[in-house]
Amino acid sequence: MKFVIRATVAMAVSVLLVPLLGGSAGAAPVTSGPDGGAAGAQWAATHDGPQQYPNINITWDVPITMSDGTVLKANIYRPADAGSRPIDTRLPVLVNMTPYTKLVSNLVDHMGSVPGLSDAVSQLARDIDMTGTPLSGLTDLTKALGGGAMRNFAVDRQLVKSGYVQVVVDVRGTGFSQGIWDMLRQREQSDTVEVVDWASRQQWADGQVGMTGMSYSGINQLQAAEKHPPALKALFPVVPGSDLAQDVLMPGGGFGFAFIPLWMSLINATKWVPDVQSMVNGTFDQRWLNDRLSSPFTYLDVFLNAYTTPRVEDLDPRLQEMIRGDSPDRRAWLGDPARIGVPTFVTGGWHDLFTYSESQIYNAISVPPGQKQLLMGDTYHINSGSESGKPGLPPRLDVLQRAWFDKWLKGIDNGIDQYGPVTLRQQGGGWVTKAGFGASAPADQAAGYRRMYLSAAPSGTGGHSVHDGSLGTVADSSARLTVAPGLTGLCSNDGGQATAGVVAVINACGADSRIQETNGLTFTSTPVTEAVEISGPIAVHLETVQDAADGYWSVTVNDVAPDGRSRVLSSGQLMASLREIDDSLSSRSANGDYTDPRPFITLESRRLTAPGEVTTLDIAVPAIEAKLEPGHRLRVDVYAGNAPKGVPPLPMMIDTGLKPQHVQLDPNRPSFVNLPVRGNPGW
Repeated sequence: MKFVIRATVAMAVSVLLVPLLGGSAGAAPVTSGPDGGAAGAQWAATHDGPQQYPNINITWDVPITMSDGTVLKANIYRPADAGSRPIDTRLPVLVNMTPYTKLVSNLVDHMGSVPGLSDAVSQLARDIDMTGTPLSGLTDLTKALGGGAMRNFAVDRQLVKSGYVQVVVDVRGTGFSQGIWDMLRQREQSDTVEVVDWASRQQWADGQVGMTGMSYSGINQLQAAEKHPPALKALFPVVPGSDLAQDVLMPGGGFGFAFIPLWMSLINATKWVPDVQSMVNGTFDQRWLNDRLSSPFTYLDVFLNAYTTPRVEDLDPRLQEMIRGDSPDRRAWLGDPARIGVPTFVTGGWHDLFTYSESQIYNAISVPPGQKQLLMGDTYHINSGSESGKPGLPPRLDVLQRAWFDKWLKGIDNGIDQYGPVTLRQQGGGWVTKAGFGASAPADQAAGYRRMYLSAAPSGTGGHSVHDGSLGTVADSSARLTVAPGLTGLCSNDGGQATAGVVAVINACGADSRIQETNGLTFTSTPVTEAVEISGPIAVHLETVQDAADGYWSVTVNDVAPDGRSRVLSSGQLMASLREIDDSLSSRSANGDYTDPRPFITLESRRLTAPGEVTTLDIAVPAIEAKLEPGHRLRVDVYAGNAPKGVPPLPMMIDTGLKPQHVQLDPNRPSFVNLPVRGNPGW
């Protein structure tokens, strides 16, 4: 009887101490499935329960002087006692480098600091369900507010109270920091390394630094880790990118016309918000003002130049520098994740702005699975974490982040290294856990690549399109199919991706491609006879004819349901003049076909087409994990353009003449899609 009582008391003490101390009271809990099983439940209890310290102390606008004399400003969040005095224990530090100003982080943080308000807003957002309405995509957006992503973006008070210092820094030229915005280039990368070093040497730091943040603040984590600052020990980047030119700046050669100007305008507008308190107390930073006046609209003038200059040779030299392959800018924007040697948890989405890079980042990082993790949702940029926090679903992003840093910065054996290592939301299916994905998939789980040929023969499913063609196992067509530029892409999955997910709230745009397909060529397979998985990167090989000196092509790979709904799984694009492939960065399947053809996208690689002659294009389609249920079909759509996701600069647009473009079907020079298929589709 005494043994039973003692065991019961010990169990109760353990349950109470785990949330309080942030660790495991014994061996690591069992980790299983996408929700983490018993370990996942403990991570949530640890993060959401009482923490070691009751309060937070904030030091505002701490100056950090860079090696060139520029002063960056940081807010420092430290655990505090009941009297709000910062504790004097040395702790791990989490750095977030943001271009969106600390003011935004403050706003999000203060909403969370009001007792009950954050939970109430999160619950209200989760209760909004527009499923079945024309705005069903709004549901994913509202649920993301309760998925922990806002704590990743701004400040996680629970994390700080558990025994971390969080440092949020305005990158140079933004917020209250001096300097001219450098947009993830060399000087800003050096700043990040210097901030990590500075943070590790403060009296409140134990010398170990992690990095946190979303999007831009995820990218600079990777860039910093590639430079190996000694104090940097762990990363948790949410929706990061690595090949920034191919991801979002100039996908396939067309500038990100929807996202880039709005994003640049946001940063340029917020960087002008002054430090009002310094104006009141007489400590206003005159250099801050001088730096803003010297570059009032950083990069926006370069973007405008791209669409107002009719000749390539007359483009702004700064723009030419961006497009030149050997330029410092391009080298800075093409990351090398293989140089990363610290534990890294990558979170992305199949329709994210940076989806092309995210799985590649995971595969390239030079640490073993477990020390690196990949989580991919069926999400856009702004609704990360929308499917989380319930049985069978992954833990919230803030919960995963806490468990990750507890393991790698505090040495707590909580089982997070046994999670995944690859956790994927199958498009058309549910959440799955895998040992690898794409290039890292083990042999017994890897998909086999196979060609599916584009055919002019009607499938009977695409009568709404410019031409209803088929996908088949034999190249049997001789035909020239014509498609012209249009604007149906404004209501499309790519339109949703280009607007970070905003357009996708409209069901007819984000979840169904039939509006866009009215201005495209469709090629559709027969129905699959059993469940089939498409897993990995895809390549579309097109034989094309231009009526002008250039053309801009876009392709999508779709899942077509029995009721006719056509849902985009992934998409790619390429200018015909930028068709030259960099084989050193590309990959091929066993038969020699490309699986990930990486174009150079540089001025020096540009080769205009000969009007009327056949031009071969290999177009990369970012990797996917999808499931086609019996009765579903696979479809490839082909378009002459991709506005607003990608719009060629004016000189290149002039070269296209906005003329119709043609797919030349020929059994001797077939057009096809190279697919990673697992299962027997019955084709």
